[in-house]
Amino acid sequence: MTVAILPVFHAIDMNAFNLSHFRMMVVSALWSGFWAGLLLTAVQSIQVIPTLLQAEIYEERAATLPAHTHSESEVTHTHQHETWQPQNGWERTAYTAVANISLAVGFALLLGAASNLRGGISHWRNGLLWGLAGYTVFFVAPSLGLPPEVPGTEAAALKDRQLWWLMAVFDTAFGLWLLCFANTKANKLLGLALLVAPHWIGSPQPDVHSSAAPIALTQSFITATTLANAVFWLALGGLMGLFLSKHQAFKS
Repeated sequence: MTVAILPVFHAIDMNAFNLSHFRMMVVSALWSGFWAGLLLTAVQSIQVIPTLLQAEIYEERAATLPAHTHSESEVTHTHQHETWQPQNGWERTAYTAVANISLAVGFALLLGAASNLRGGISHWRNGLLWGLAGYTVFFVAPSLGLPPEVPGTEAAALKDRQLWWLMAVFDTAFGLWLLCFANTKANKLLGLALLVAPHWIGSPQPDVHSSAAPIALTQSFITATTLANAVFWLALGGLMGLFLSKHQAFKS
């Protein structure tokens, strides 16, 4: 198997690895991540967060239903162990923006590093394709088994979900790479098998599927999250291509 996939890595452009290009990639990733993270925050504020807030109301209502069966000491003990979270409004939006920008910069660096293996991103149109690949790897493929969940949804054990998510991401990334860049049919078939493998194995599921929020609200949240991530990844890839091409033009 190792010998079979060697031709894929022979196509890597090793000339793209130099200090000047690395600096250019980091600067482009910082700017791309900044603007894409802000854009994601704006889209989430319009589509995702309002739906999330509605789901949290249903979750709080469900949590207070059996409250009369608990003693006063038990209720006090529960409140003492509640985790801190930002207040709704500008504070929550600010923390969301910081998290989105940080995550976007990391993803932009991943896109830059991966694209460097194939000669880099030369144009914003080319960047859109890399952004689409990132969207497929980090959102679409994992969401087929573990769709976005609103608060108050029963889920499988966190560790099991994390392991399956990692498997889906790595298998999808390597599978897409082989399908797009492999030179032999055997490697392309391997890539197809890797794309299917996580879903053939199946994602971890809870014993009983239930949610405090209505089904319509859950579906609305999934749709909003899917669209927000699509906008984010396409913007991130396009911006990486734009900034990298600007740096290349300035350098020349």
